[in-house]
Amino acid sequence: MNKVGKLATETQNILSIYFTADFPQKGSTQDLILALTEAGANLIEVGVPFSDPLADGVVIQKSSQKALENGFTVDGLFADLASLQGKNTAPLILMGYFNTVLVYGVARFLENCQRVGVDTLILPDLPFDVFEKQYKTLFAQFGVSLVFLITPQTSEERVRKIDALHAPFIYAVADNSITGNTKQFSDKQVAYLQRIKEWKLQTPVLVGFGISDKATFQTVCQYMQGAVIGSAYIRSLEGAQAGELKARTFAFVRGILD
Repeated sequence: MNKVGKLATETQNILSIYFTADFPQKGSTQDLILALTEAGANLIEVGVPFSDPLADGVVIQKSSQKALENGFTVDGLFADLASLQGKNTAPLILMGYFNTVLVYGVARFLENCQRVGVDTLILPDLPFDVFEKQYKTLFAQFGVSLVFLITPQTSEERVRKIDALHAPFIYAVADNSITGNTKQFSDKQVAYLQRIKEWKLQTPVLVGFGISDKATFQTVCQYMQGAVIGSAYIRSLEGAQAGELKARTFAFVRGILD
């Protein structure tokens, strides 16, 4: 079991925070990771900027565009993460689009993940069947796991196939829309979480899309192991100068947890 899987299995009320690498400034990635860890985030998802992030809402789209304008490169990201080894204690996840990995070179990308201590990826546009047939062995070779997303429309049969992969966790999308598009949970969404809970899956489940504050975080934690917050955190960083990142991060994270 890798670091992310161990934490997801052993911890309740997990708070996973997503942010976009090199946003709001070039070089802010390391500072945000260290600040998030110190503030109490259990997991940290580092977003890999992409020019056409179809699953993301306006907030994350804008942060990706800004990061690219700031000069983001995949090699630069791996250099940033390498510099944090021995300094950061929270497990890191890279979340992006498979097209980026494919252009970079799948084996090369996975090898670099192994080198910098990243053992878990989330790539929403890599289909389950394609992963199983073409890439599962390669991922295993480098000790990297892939987390899959499920939605309210995903069949129980499909969910159980994903559960059988024994990934670190399953990412349950709370809403069929794009990220950052929900401010509170509906009865329908709560029923969806209850349904997942009743399936008694072997794999821990974290919920994302629409988790934005203490109230929605606490609602999710009644049913699942924890939640992922992205758009709301990125919004809190907009316009921040380098010297303000730690204070804004602490204010946001403690506002969720305290």
